[in-house]
Amino acid sequence: MKKNFYYPIMAFSMLAAVSCGGEKKLGAGIDPSNMDKTAKPGTDFYQYACGGWIEKNPLTAEYSRFGTFDKLAEDNIKQIQDLIEDIASKEQQPGTVAQKINTLYNLAMDSVKLNNEKAEPIKEDLQRIAAVTDKAQLPALIADMQQMGIDLFFATYVGADEKNSSNNLFQTFQSGISLGQKEYYLDKDSVTENIRNSYKTLVNNMFQLAGYDQTVSQKKMEDVLKIETAIAEGSLTATELRDPYANYNKMSYDEAKKKFAGFDWDAYMKELGVTVSEINISQPKHMEAVMNIFKNSSLDELKSYLEWKLLDSSASYLSDDFYNESFNFYGKVLSGKQEASPRWKRSVKVVNSTLSEAVGQMYVEKYFPPQAKERMVELVKNLQISLGQRIDVQEWMSDETKKKAHEKLDAFYVKVGYPDKWRDYTNLDIKNDSYWANIKRSNQFEYAYMYSKVGKPVDKTEWHMSPQTVNAYYNPTTNEICFPAAILQYPFFDMNADDAFNYGAIGVVIGHEMTHGFDDQGSLYDKDGNLNNWWTAEDSERFKAQTKVMEDYFNKIEVLPGLMANGKLTLGENIADHGGLKISFQAYKNATKNAPLETIDGFTPDQRFFIAYSTLWAGNVRDEFIRLVTKSDPHSLGRWRVNGALPHIDAWYEAFGITENDPMYLPKENRANVW
Repeated sequence: MKKNFYYPIMAFSMLAAVSCGGEKKLGAGIDPSNMDKTAKPGTDFYQYACGGWIEKNPLTAEYSRFGTFDKLAEDNIKQIQDLIEDIASKEQQPGTVAQKINTLYNLAMDSVKLNNEKAEPIKEDLQRIAAVTDKAQLPALIADMQQMGIDLFFATYVGADEKNSSNNLFQTFQSGISLGQKEYYLDKDSVTENIRNSYKTLVNNMFQLAGYDQTVSQKKMEDVLKIETAIAEGSLTATELRDPYANYNKMSYDEAKKKFAGFDWDAYMKELGVTVSEINISQPKHMEAVMNIFKNSSLDELKSYLEWKLLDSSASYLSDDFYNESFNFYGKVLSGKQEASPRWKRSVKVVNSTLSEAVGQMYVEKYFPPQAKERMVELVKNLQISLGQRIDVQEWMSDETKKKAHEKLDAFYVKVGYPDKWRDYTNLDIKNDSYWANIKRSNQFEYAYMYSKVGKPVDKTEWHMSPQTVNAYYNPTTNEICFPAAILQYPFFDMNADDAFNYGAIGVVIGHEMTHGFDDQGSLYDKDGNLNNWWTAEDSERFKAQTKVMEDYFNKIEVLPGLMANGKLTLGENIADHGGLKISFQAYKNATKNAPLETIDGFTPDQRFFIAYSTLWAGNVRDEFIRLVTKSDPHSLGRWRVNGALPHIDAWYEAFGITENDPMYLPKENRANVW
C-alpha cells in the first residue's frame, strides 16, 4: 500500500504480550543458561552471550529464522488467540467489532468451506480480467485491483510531503514484482537461477489450479516472467532506494500525465476516488519502465500478468492446494522453511492485521501494566538527556550543527504504549460470504482511509504500528519515536532488573530509534520533518568519513561462503545500533553515578549491559533466509548486530578486558566513532 517510511528496529513484527515473568531471570536480569561461557568474549561475543539460547531454541520446521523476537511471539501469541477465540465462540451483535472478529476468524478457520470452494472466490475477478478487450480499459481495472490489495506495476500511497511535512501528498512507489528484489530476475548465479526456475514452476502450477490447461498456463507463465523482468530492469536496488532526495520528484498532476503518457491517469484516479493537483513520482526510472511495458506488451501479456497477481495475492485465502503451492515456493524455496504455520496461528495473524487497533485495544486493556508505560517514559527522557550530552562532546560536529541537532532532539514526538484515539472500524464490512471477499473489502477499507488524507494536514497522533507489535520505529517526517506496548517485556524490559540490564536492553532500543533521527538518512530531515539539509558542508563530510568506516567494515563480513554483507544497505541500521549503544551506556552511567551497582553472579554492571544487549539478537537462521535478507533487508543479521557493532564501542573493550590478542579486537584508530 505504501512505502516503509519509518525505521523499525527489526524488519518484521510479531504478536506478544507484556510479561515480566515466564522465562527464568535472575535479579540482574541475566539468565546464565542463555550464555556459552566456554566461548571467549573477545573471540566470538555473540556465541559467548547467546550460545546457550541458540542451543535451547533450535530451528523448527515452521521457521526460517527463530530468534528472541520470534520466541516472544511463539510464547505469547496464544494470549491473542484466547482473546479472539473467546469472541469467535459466541454469537455477536451484527455490525460490532466483535462480530467482525468472529466472522473473519471463523471463515479463516473453516478449512472444509475453503477446500470445497477451491478457486470459486476469485472466479468473478478472473472473469473481469478476461473480459478486457482494449488496453484503454486497464488503468481503471488496475486501480480497482490495487485497492483489493493486489500489487500491480507500481504502488500508490498518501504520506507526508517530504519537503512540506505538515501536508499529505499523493505519491507512487516502485512495486509490481512478486520476488521483491530485482536481483532475483537478473542475477545469473546458480542459486538465483534455481530460485527463478522454481518461481516459474509456481506460476505455471497456480494457473493450472485456477483451471487453465498446461499449454495455456505455460504461455501465461512466460508472459508473467517477461513483464516482471522488465519491471525489475527498471527498478532501483534496495540500496538506491535509501536516498530520499532521489526519491523526491514532486510535480504537477498535469506534468506527470505528460511525462508518463500512454496510461489513462484520469481513469485511474477516478477509480481510486481521488483528485490531486500534484504528485510525487518517487522513482521516475521505474515509472518509465512501466509505461514502456504498457506500450510494448500485448493485451494478452498484460492480462496474464494481472491474472497472476490476483492468484498470487489471493492464494493464502483460498483452498489448501493454493496455499500449499504458494508456501512451497515463498516459504520453502525462498525462505528455507520446512512447513507452514498451523491454521489457527495464520488466522490469528490475519484478524490481528485486519482489525489491528481493535485487537490492540483489547490487548492493552488485559495485558499492559500502566507502570511499564511510566517506567518507559522515564527511560526515554533519560536517553534524550544522554543523546544531548553525546552531541555536545562530538569533535566532528560544529557548534552551529550541534545547536540544530539539539533543536531536533528537543522536538522528538514520543509515543509509548498505545494511541490516545483508536481507529473506528464501523465502515469495515465483514460478512459471511468468503474469506477472500472479506480480505478484499478490508483492503478497500484501508485504501479509502488512506486516500481520504490527500491534501489534508498530517496527523502526528496516528500510529504506524499496533500496540501488540514487538518492535519500535522512528519516522523522519514527523520526527517521532514510537515504542508499542508489546516490546516492554523480557528480554527487552524487566521491571525487576537493575539499570545495567534495562539500559542494555530497552535502553539501546530507545537509543537506536533516537539515533535514526541522525543517521545517514534521518540526518537529512530537520526538526519539523522536512527533507532539508541542516548540516554545514564540513560537518557532513566529517560525518560521512566516520560512517564510511562502518560501511567498509560491514562490507568485509562474509555471511555465507562467497556472500558478503552489504554495508551500504545496512548503514542506517548499523549507525542506529552504534548510537543506541553509546547513548544508552552513557544514560546508564548517568542513572547510576550516585548509586553504583554491584557485581552479581560474577558479572559486573558494565558486563551485564552488553550481555543484555546481545541477548536481544540471539537466534538461529537458515542459509536461504540469510541470502534473502542480505539482498533486501536494511538490518544486519543478528550475529553481526553483536559481533559487528561491539568492536566499535570502547566501553565494551574495557568491560571484558579485550586486547589486541583477541580476534575481535579492532585498533582504536580503525573504529567508527559517530556518537
